[in-house]
Amino acid sequence: MNRLKSLVLCAALVTGIAHAEENTLRVYNWFDYITPKALDDFKTQNPAIKLVYDIFDTNEALEAKLLTGNSGYDVVVPSNVFLAKQIEAGVFQPLDRSQLPNWHHLDPKLMQLIEANDPENKFAVPYMYGTILIGFNPEKVKAALGADAPVDSWDLIFKQENISKLKQCGVTLLDSPSEMLPLALQHLGLDPNSNNPKDYLKAEALLMKIRPYITYFHSSKYMADIANGDICVAVGYSGSFSQAANRAKEARNGVTVDMRLPREGAPIWFDMLAIPKGAKNPQAAYTFINYLLQPSVIAPISDFVGYPNPNKDATEQVAPAIRNNPNLYPTAAAMTTLYTLKPLDAKVERFRTRAWTKIKSGT
Repeated sequence: MNRLKSLVLCAALVTGIAHAEENTLRVYNWFDYITPKALDDFKTQNPAIKLVYDIFDTNEALEAKLLTGNSGYDVVVPSNVFLAKQIEAGVFQPLDRSQLPNWHHLDPKLMQLIEANDPENKFAVPYMYGTILIGFNPEKVKAALGADAPVDSWDLIFKQENISKLKQCGVTLLDSPSEMLPLALQHLGLDPNSNNPKDYLKAEALLMKIRPYITYFHSSKYMADIANGDICVAVGYSGSFSQAANRAKEARNGVTVDMRLPREGAPIWFDMLAIPKGAKNPQAAYTFINYLLQPSVIAPISDFVGYPNPNKDATEQVAPAIRNNPNLYPTAAAMTTLYTLKPLDAKVERFRTRAWTKIKSGT
């Protein structure tokens, strides 16, 4: 009898563990890209779902997991260019919009832009969007370059006479060939989405020229360092500098963080919520995505991360300091200078990756 009871208890335990596993939602999102409250509220509203939330800081890191065919995640957040390549590789399952009743809150104009990477908006839901721009410490940049420092131009980074003087206070670049090399191409007057290997040799030469003045390459570390005053200039994501500015204010450390969308233009990107084909809990994934589509949920996240969201009914709920900042919410005029990045041919992508390895090593 005791043995029978033990078997029954073991069977119940195994069933319970299996059931818990079935109700585990695994999300893989960017570093510092959601409010703790949003996660806590989701857990409170969905007590049957166990949320496991992990972070990454480059598209390349996410893609490495996705292309194995078994990422282990139910919701991932690739940027639009990487999304396009991953759709082509068959990484994601098509969306069932009947499970996303809050879809109607999305801005139709932005959804049309996204169709360039996700035709018919078939595979992904936009989460946030933004640009790549220049963040800087006004005091330190003025000390190095004077009051007329070209903080609203890529000349600040790509002209040796400028960046050489900034070395003393620290300059960082994103650790992302898919974002940094297009900026170099643009500065040279070339197509940021060029498929010509010779163009990348020119971009490589430009970046090698300024390489001695770069403190480091990283796609998230610069946020804390510019807020602490450890660096004075960074090329990074628009909202990250809003977060850094807030951190500096909260710390009362005397550091000011400012940003500029360069007048020459910059890449505009969209970070997308998608469900991998191998997701073990797609139902919970839809619950999570639909939750984020609520204006009352996504607006405070925009306030926290400093990025505009694609939810047309949430804009008025976003803090004026965010929605009225032209460096975060680009003006109509600025939008004409922005461009989307596109996937490259596989051969050129490999060439670009090799060039980036050389640039980072400085040899």
